Amino acid sequence: MKMSQTRIPSLPECVRLMEQYGMLANIRHHSLVVARLAEQLLAGLHAFTPTRPQVDRNLVIAGALLHDIAKTPCLNSTCDHAKIGADICREHGFPDIAAIVEEHVILRHYEPDRYQEGHFSAQEIVYYADKRVRHHVVVHLDERLKYILDRYSKDNPTRQQLIQVNFNKCFTLEQHLFQWLPYGPEDLGIF
Repeated sequence: MKMSQTRIPSLPECVRLMEQYGMLANIRHHSLVVARLAEQLLAGLHAFTPTRPQVDRNLVIAGALLHDIAKTPCLNSTCDHAKIGADICREHGFPDIAAIVEEHVILRHYEPDRYQEGHFSAQEIVYYADKRVRHHVVVHLDERLKYILDRYSKDNPTRQQLIQVNFNKCFTLEQHLFQWLPYGPEDLGIF
């Protein structure tokens, strides 16, 4: 039985898709910083635990570059840019990238027991990196949470609670992630 191989877009393909879907310059800049942060996390995990199997670097970087592929078309509507972005990636033959894009806002496959063992998926790396970048600046999770609550909760207590629950997952992920890195969260983004 022949195994199917993961198809990952190259850097030029990612740029072409960014252009094709009209990604605004500020969103592109944000995506580049998220990719750089995700790459830094992968390098740190590999340096700290070099014998442990690692997620594919190209998969993580492409997922980070394309995580907001549908953000521009969804800016002035109520569409779910994570879902639409995942659909775009699937249409272009990148189902593994679609899985990353789909979970970059809300982490659906949350597994603290696995994190405790030092195992992190591409989705979790990109999700966490995205949560640490406000626009194009690396910030602490508390600051990013405040920004997201201010911008997206619309003073709706139910939305505020959902955002807080999602960020609680991110705080837990951060705690476990940095047990497996040779630096702390405050050092992330110092390139």
